[in-house]
Amino acid sequence: MELASKYNPADVEGKWYQYWLDNHLFSSKPDSREPYTIVIPPPNVTGVLHMGHMLNNTIQDILVRRARMEGKNACWVPGTDHASIATEAKVVNKLAAQGIKKTDLTRDEFLKHAWEWTDEHGGIILKQLRKLGASCDWDRTAFTMDEKRSESVIKVFVDLYNKGLIYRGVRMVNWDPKALTALSDEEVIYKEEHGKLYYLRYKVEGDAEGRYAVVATTRPETIMGDTAMCINPNDPKNAWLKGKKVIVPLVNRVIPVIEDDYVDIEFGTGCLKVTPAHDVNDYMLGEKYNLPSIDIFNDNGTLSEAAGMYIGMDRFDVRKQIEKDLEAAGLLEKTEAYTNKVGYSERTNVVIEPKLSMQWFLKMQHFADMALPPVMNDELKFYPAKYKNTYRHWMENIKDWCISRQLWWGHRIPAYFLPEGGYVVAATPEEALAKAKEKTGNAALTMEDLRQDEDCLDTWFSSWLWPISLFDGINNPGNEEIKYYYPTSDLVTGPDIIFFWVARMIMAGYEYEGQMPFKNVYFTGIVRDKLGRKMSKSLGNSPDPLELIDKYGADGVRMGMMLSAPAGNDILFDDALCEQGRNFCNKIWNAFRLIKGWTNAEGSIPVPEDAHLAVQWFEQRLDAASVEMADLFSKYRLSEALMLVYKLFWDEFSSYLLEIVKPAYGQPINGFIYSMVINCFERLLELLHPFMPFITEELWQQLRQREPGASLMVTRLSETFEVNEKFLQEFEVAKEIISNIRSIRLQKNIAMKEQLRLQVIGNHPVEKLNPVIMKMCNLSSIMVVYNKAEGAASFMIGTTEFAVPLIDMLDIDAEINRLLAELKHKESFLQGIVKKLSNEKFVNNAPAAVIELERKKQADAESIIKSLKESLTILLKR
Repeated sequence: MELASKYNPADVEGKWYQYWLDNHLFSSKPDSREPYTIVIPPPNVTGVLHMGHMLNNTIQDILVRRARMEGKNACWVPGTDHASIATEAKVVNKLAAQGIKKTDLTRDEFLKHAWEWTDEHGGIILKQLRKLGASCDWDRTAFTMDEKRSESVIKVFVDLYNKGLIYRGVRMVNWDPKALTALSDEEVIYKEEHGKLYYLRYKVEGDAEGRYAVVATTRPETIMGDTAMCINPNDPKNAWLKGKKVIVPLVNRVIPVIEDDYVDIEFGTGCLKVTPAHDVNDYMLGEKYNLPSIDIFNDNGTLSEAAGMYIGMDRFDVRKQIEKDLEAAGLLEKTEAYTNKVGYSERTNVVIEPKLSMQWFLKMQHFADMALPPVMNDELKFYPAKYKNTYRHWMENIKDWCISRQLWWGHRIPAYFLPEGGYVVAATPEEALAKAKEKTGNAALTMEDLRQDEDCLDTWFSSWLWPISLFDGINNPGNEEIKYYYPTSDLVTGPDIIFFWVARMIMAGYEYEGQMPFKNVYFTGIVRDKLGRKMSKSLGNSPDPLELIDKYGADGVRMGMMLSAPAGNDILFDDALCEQGRNFCNKIWNAFRLIKGWTNAEGSIPVPEDAHLAVQWFEQRLDAASVEMADLFSKYRLSEALMLVYKLFWDEFSSYLLEIVKPAYGQPINGFIYSMVINCFERLLELLHPFMPFITEELWQQLRQREPGASLMVTRLSETFEVNEKFLQEFEVAKEIISNIRSIRLQKNIAMKEQLRLQVIGNHPVEKLNPVIMKMCNLSSIMVVYNKAEGAASFMIGTTEFAVPLIDMLDIDAEINRLLAELKHKESFLQGIVKKLSNEKFVNNAPAAVIELERKKQADAESIIKSLKESLTILLKR
């Protein structure tokens, strides 16, 4: 078959991916082999492939493909996440474009639209992953809201409620005024903002002198919710306020002055306004001192009737207006620039509003107690290990998890309210009705009498069960698959969801399976552009992954991602890395074309000694690299593993082995050598396959006649290695000799076709490799001598001197002119150094290290000048 002169990924990638699918090479069923399991971090069902997905899934695919080739039963389970907030927002926007409001629809009508959206967009990202080469078991594709997963979620909610770990109550929550739902603490991102500190005057009630206390606040719009002022009892400057009452500016409500050492004496004026409904710390003060709470905000961030002023205005518009009104009323002492951290919703990027709300919570201390020790004891390993401290800090400061969301898209909370008050929790409406009858003693109750909670569960409440629910371990505990595949082997994810997801999966694993959900967690870094900026749509600095694949090929892009992706460190991505990957594909392709272009002479010509030594050496290099690669994989140093095989192919296989064994133009190659080269190439393809699956499969299939259905991806990697370190070290010396001789050719402008001689002064350290050195350097002889030839170019390797006689090879006049020019340059350089060192001012004032450096430069220059003069003397005698 005629090979194309250039590798074209488009001719190869679709063909082999379909072949792998047709031969069910990604599928896994429990058997007697050791399992290797990865569950995909489920991307949002409405999402499309971005650079973070590319990195994460490339790493997973590398690990899975490597495990397959180690003979393990590799199972990579794909799936998507229903993403409550993001998906509901997209459906609401789509309906708005059609003139339909969510409030115009019933819950069932809205969910019909949401399922239509999901069915239309849900599979896009998984189809895109196929372009990358992801070898998932697609028959196992799951969705966090499919039947099995939904049943699992409801079952767990009921179980945890029955265990007393889920409760319902009014608490301060993070409220998203755009998505109109509560968020967990982990869904709030704090950003530094340049705002103002407003100093407000609170007049003291009944004070004959008309005195006032000054409060510094960043949120003057919340004064309508003030129910107290707080001072530190140990603050002498505010002691005069003890026992007094003050009047809230503009609002004219009289509020008490309370005392608590929570107040920072040094911040602002030492007076704190207390707004229990709108600040988590104020809420705690309100609970402690039994203060009333006034919720002044509507759910959408506008001011409510309870505010009594600015009703219906947006909170930030109120901030601008109230500053003017306070100033006009003489109640604004001053403002000053102030920088502080403001919480934003991770989902909608709007400023969150602390808000009192009736929500469902999960008690977390029980789970933290189980999930912290195994990570700290390295039973469950983090790569890199630095994330253990992040994990520990969160676990040791755990707060209860707000698990309810004010959304319709998601798993509806299985709580049913009774007509006379109270509620029951049950997995199905039928069970709820039976429980309701039992609880109320009213046998006449019907389903119509019960009202199911309108809220749905936080999306993470389904994904924390992912490693268990994918194998139906909640609904069918101890089934064959959960026993075989669980715990899974590796989790590959970003450190930004260590709390949302990683920690919670560990908690669920110990709660429901009594053991960890995975053995290792590999944390990827954040993909940034070459300027170090995080890639995002808004910055316009994130390339389209599919366009990259079209341009450079999937293998090129995978290599580009991995060359810049050390575990846990941010990835500075540059298209040039993908170009390097594409160039490497062409290098592999051209090496294959070269080998296949040779005529195999079978056994009719003798085995050349240089070629025989070379294949022996390269087999040893392959064994050594295989051992090193296994070690790098065990430490999840995947970038280094790729670089190892990259250099092995480029620097050693192509630059040395192929050059040594290559027959003279038009001549055949010895059959034994040819078969050995084919074997070496095949082993290289095996090592490269997890990183670059498409080109390696294409060339592996063309290398020999294969059985139908055969594939490189299920070929066992070699496991027995014999590494002769002494021989490898000797070959490194030979390579150093070759490199030095080539440098001499370059410096002296001697063409490769001109034969040279090599002299070894004293003992030859690698005499048995002379055939290799002679072939690679085009030498006529290598001789051991006691004195080198006059005018020879020489170099040292260890304690041995090597010399290349040059007199016969040189254009004497040209070489004399070159040496004279170099001598003139060096003498001028030396004069400058001597002049500097003769300057007393310089010598007396310069640091000792600087003077030492100048003296070293002087000594080096004098040595080179001496050598140049010796060479000139020899040449001028000719």
